[in-house]
Amino acid sequence: MTKITVAKGDGIGPEIMDATLDIILTAGAKIEIEEIAVGEKVYLAGNTSGIAPEAWDTIRRNKIFLKAPITTPQGGGYKSLNVTTRKFLGLYSNVRPCMSLHPFVSTKHPVMDLVIVRENEEDLYAGIEHQQTDEVVQCLKLISRPGCEKIVRYAFEYARQQGRKKVTCFTKDNIMKQSDGLFHQVFDEIAKEYPEIENEHWIIDIGAAKLADTPEIFDVLVMPNLYGDVLSDVAAQITGSVGLAGSANIGEECAMFEAIHGSAPRRAGQNAANPSGLLQGAVMMLNHIGQTDIAEKVQNAWLKTIEDGIHTYDIFKEGTSRQQVGTKEFAKAVIANLGSKPSVLKSVSYAKDTPLNLPKYQRKPSAQKELVGVDVFVHWAGTDANELASILRKTERPGLNLTMITNRGIKVYPDGFKETFCTDHWRCRFKPADDSVITKKDIIDLLSNAVAENIDTIKTENLYSFNGKAAYSLGQGQ
Repeated sequence: MTKITVAKGDGIGPEIMDATLDIILTAGAKIEIEEIAVGEKVYLAGNTSGIAPEAWDTIRRNKIFLKAPITTPQGGGYKSLNVTTRKFLGLYSNVRPCMSLHPFVSTKHPVMDLVIVRENEEDLYAGIEHQQTDEVVQCLKLISRPGCEKIVRYAFEYARQQGRKKVTCFTKDNIMKQSDGLFHQVFDEIAKEYPEIENEHWIIDIGAAKLADTPEIFDVLVMPNLYGDVLSDVAAQITGSVGLAGSANIGEECAMFEAIHGSAPRRAGQNAANPSGLLQGAVMMLNHIGQTDIAEKVQNAWLKTIEDGIHTYDIFKEGTSRQQVGTKEFAKAVIANLGSKPSVLKSVSYAKDTPLNLPKYQRKPSAQKELVGVDVFVHWAGTDANELASILRKTERPGLNLTMITNRGIKVYPDGFKETFCTDHWRCRFKPADDSVITKKDIIDLLSNAVAENIDTIKTENLYSFNGKAAYSLGQGQ
């Protein structure tokens, strides 16, 4: 018996949660329910996160959280409960199955059946941004080895449990060789541990084009946060059934399961809402806790109900649907189909009673790290990189010389092109002329010289090698 936390939410939330719980409990789910209040009433009671401290305690104690949609009040000062929950509980993996239900729900891609596994905590979504000059702002893209290992392993474990055949990685490591390069490297390392599962890597731009055009060639996709955010919405849209989709957010300690749609307050209390999205979240929950036989039974009954043409108003279509029903009636139809399988739609089969094997990250031995130079970022309103170089050479100190200047990543000194457009934000690289050792004090002395020359330094990035390999980018044109 697994104890779970349930929040019925706002709008249509209570109705679709009741329907979902009726279905999975009738199917034999071995769960004990502890309910908490979240959402609009909690916001309006003065809690800007939409959740009370004691509710956090319940979620953290039970580890498994099944959440219906909530309403965030209009106006400033209210935080997204979903974002808060993902960050506070370390829910690193967002999982979005995207399956077409052709011919029962209209779609241009009738055989589409894929799952997008998206890293959920880092990448550009760390939200670390700065304005550095009049013309340039920066957003830091943070990719960590623990983040990569956890999300990639989850993708392969999920594929194994779900009986899927292939995992595809999307990155842009032809450009972002360090950050996306790490993600791709970790993918290749972990793929070797799952020889029974096919693996492949695509550059994100052509991969996204293929996803929109021929999604049937993909099975499980894993990718960093931003790419996954965009492409999971694209994939859900082209299935033709956004309102039927569930979502999981998985962490090392806790997990949250939900529908991807909102609370639809105008439909509240009408016994009209489709509970399918939340039910799909509940099926993912049952798989996560190892009750795969119950998850399989519920999913096949749901598919059979869709196939039977018993539809709620949102997907009802004359000529395709057979009967329009309300929320409660739809749940009863799914319950009546427990033990049955669809004949047109593909039935599901999960590895029996197999929880996901997700060991906690183990830190690797430290590499040999050596300081080999520094990039000094400068705010300078001129346009001629050669002029800037003549100024910067006054700051050089023995053993630390100006070797390159870039502007927006393009090398403009030495041997730059006069046609290259430059902003007021310059990356100025200083390295030893030979293999001499430099120290952080050398960098401090360099910056002191810059102050003396009235140069506006806005940030520095130390250049390191790890185990003798350069761990920093060159300027384009190098």
